[in-house]
Amino acid sequence: MYKFFLKRVFDLILAIIALPFWIIILIIIGPIVYSQDKGSIFYNSPRLGKNGKVFTMYKFRSMRMNAPDLRNEDGSTYNSEDDLRLTNIGKFIRKTSLDETPQLLNVIKGDMSLVGPRPDMPEAENIYTEFEAKKLNVRPGITGYNQAYYRNSVFTKEKFENDVYYVENLSFFLDLRIIYKTIESVLTRKNVFINNAKRKGGN
Repeated sequence: MYKFFLKRVFDLILAIIALPFWIIILIIIGPIVYSQDKGSIFYNSPRLGKNGKVFTMYKFRSMRMNAPDLRNEDGSTYNSEDDLRLTNIGKFIRKTSLDETPQLLNVIKGDMSLVGPRPDMPEAENIYTEFEAKKLNVRPGITGYNQAYYRNSVFTKEKFENDVYYVENLSFFLDLRIIYKTIESVLTRKNVFINNAKRKGGN
């Protein structure tokens, strides 16, 4: 009942309540993002949604315009506090996760849920195992099990496994725990940036 109906109702109610507060964030953050390099306020990216349907995910832009796409050895996005592609405001909105808040619009549209597996790029579908592809059985989320408990500290394959764990154990109380843990993680700013040396086999 929750998975197939009430979760969507829960998403819409909370997203609509949060929307006026997000508009205030937009009014404050938007001009600062633009002023850094006179580029677009938003970064729009194609992502995999429920059942593999591709949708456009919205974020506040945290990198300079036309920044190159850098990847770690495991295929994950390069993410470091000293990344020269980040603007000054970009570092702040990354640390505070404010860059993800435009996804409230995705939730209202029905592309995403408040809680679910974080959406991958479309090409990721080519590397999923049959087990890992189960993450596509639900809408992706603004936050999720990985985001709440590990943020950027685990490898891609571990993220996929955690995503499937969420799908197989989805419940109202699990979503509440993830929302609570996400708030705690954002306030303490743990695991915001990837330990890229570790990903390359360093210490």
